[in-house]
Amino acid sequence: MNTPDYVPGHGLLKGRTAVVTAAAGAGIGGATARRLLEEGAAVVIGDAHARRLKETEETLAAEFGADRVTSLPCDVTDEDQVQALFALAGQTHGRLDIVVNNAGLGGTAALVDMTDAQWSRVLDVTLNGTFRCTRAALRSLKASGGGGVIVNNASVIGWRAQTGQAHYAAAKAGVMALTRCAALEAAEFGVRVNAVAPSLAMHPHLVKVTSEELLAELTAREAFGRYAEPWEVANVIVFLASAYSSYMTGETVSVSSQHA
Repeated sequence: MNTPDYVPGHGLLKGRTAVVTAAAGAGIGGATARRLLEEGAAVVIGDAHARRLKETEETLAAEFGADRVTSLPCDVTDEDQVQALFALAGQTHGRLDIVVNNAGLGGTAALVDMTDAQWSRVLDVTLNGTFRCTRAALRSLKASGGGGVIVNNASVIGWRAQTGQAHYAAAKAGVMALTRCAALEAAEFGVRVNAVAPSLAMHPHLVKVTSEELLAELTAREAFGRYAEPWEVANVIVFLASAYSSYMTGETVSVSSQHA
């Protein structure tokens, strides 16, 4: 099946301010930052890769206006950097409405060979990083009293087993559980918390470093016989960030046919 046409923006998030982590480059984070801008939001983007982050900021600012795009290097394993990223949203745009927790780290290792360092690194970025950013977001949104939305990036691997992925699967399942619990706590001050669960989202750079055999195997598992474009996942994030999903909270939405 061919990739569908790109969906134009409809101003769904006009006047909103969003923070997106791991937003540098051509993956889901970068695609989400672009989609949020296309829907009218201002964005504050963070990423641990400072050079790529600056390049992304310059590209988006040239297209959407420097007043709507701000960046700050942010390693989500560092609490001070997380605090600085969220403070920047208030300093630059005077408000915070949407947070997309996209930062995550994968890897492949059998359990019998996995080191404590490998396990801890994946959990610290993927689960603990999401916790740190969710906590910072909820504190800010609760204090403002204006509601808001948090969207976490989980994965279908949080539901299903895969060899060599115990650390990543445990982290993503943890993101799903964190999403549900945070949603219950945040409801009292009008904040919604949901997650997306992609499976195979590829971009040109990732395709280049993936063998044809592996890519064929992975896409064959998908109902449409192809991988998702990052912007297709970003579209679902935009839906969850918008008023179209106003009664949804605590949900993890699969962006794949492989949720079981």
